[in-house]
Amino acid sequence: MTKPAISYDDILDAARQIKGVAVRTPLYESPAFNERVGGRVFIKLENMQRTGSFKFRGAYNRLSRLTDTEKAAGVVAFSSGNHAQGVACAATMLGIKATIVMPHDAPALKVARTKGYGANVVIYDRYKEDREAVARSVAGDSGAVVVPPFNNEYVMAGQGTAGLEIAEDLQALGVTPDQVLVNCGGGGLASGLFTALYHHFPGISGYAVEPDTMDDVKRSLETGTRQSIDPDARSVCDALLTQSPGDLTFGVLQHLGVTGVTVSDAEALATVGFIARELKIVGEPGGVVSPAALLHGKVDGRDKVSVCIVSGGNIDPALLKDCLDL
Repeated sequence: MTKPAISYDDILDAARQIKGVAVRTPLYESPAFNERVGGRVFIKLENMQRTGSFKFRGAYNRLSRLTDTEKAAGVVAFSSGNHAQGVACAATMLGIKATIVMPHDAPALKVARTKGYGANVVIYDRYKEDREAVARSVAGDSGAVVVPPFNNEYVMAGQGTAGLEIAEDLQALGVTPDQVLVNCGGGGLASGLFTALYHHFPGISGYAVEPDTMDDVKRSLETGTRQSIDPDARSVCDALLTQSPGDLTFGVLQHLGVTGVTVSDAEALATVGFIARELKIVGEPGGVVSPAALLHGKVDGRDKVSVCIVSGGNIDPALLKDCLDL
């Protein structure tokens, strides 16, 4: 097996790079959640991060390392919304022009906020066009740097800083987790976060959680080769709609021995409603699949210490209202 794309030292370096810029988000324990699961559950609240998701961490770690020449040429990214906002915000902070390629069915809230952070938005059809090809075309001969949403070492290490914070907070409490569940699309967050947490807690069980119609990472880990989703697959978890894991992210997850788990759209939506009503936490469907896996018994949390994450809270208000009524 080849050497993993990132190391614990890369995450420490990323933490130094984003210190004082990214928010150090809380690690939250809820009696109501513990009671439902039958064990202790610690939830990393990345919905409280800049731009409402963990994506700012990786975006800033990548953009802040561009050369002056690269910064002058600008950046191009492709995203359904959270990476888009992270890149747009980081670019504005660093004085860099950003163009974001977003799918035609991206939530209107995410498109509006991406524009609000100062980025130019180019719309494409996710079911008929290749977003990476569109991004390369937009970059053209301008010299603009394409910033992938997950398959990049700086992005992965930046996301891993959330795991470093979890480890530091748990150690301060004198708590050793039994298992960690992480929301997973392309694997940027999962690969970074697990790299940090396996370093501090090598005995944990790690689970990468996806929507059941978008189970490419689960199948990839089971077969040992990167798998893709059915082109006709759909999910309400817009933040996790990736065709396949990245070669860099998959290599890390495979090396660490992470297990894939899935939840249904109905379970994700019910979890949005539960954590809003009972925990007063706002999460988007793709941002709550790891707590959903615990709430709905996809991973047994009874008599264990579990860690999961609300990775984003950028949800359309109308959808949130619907979830509250579930």
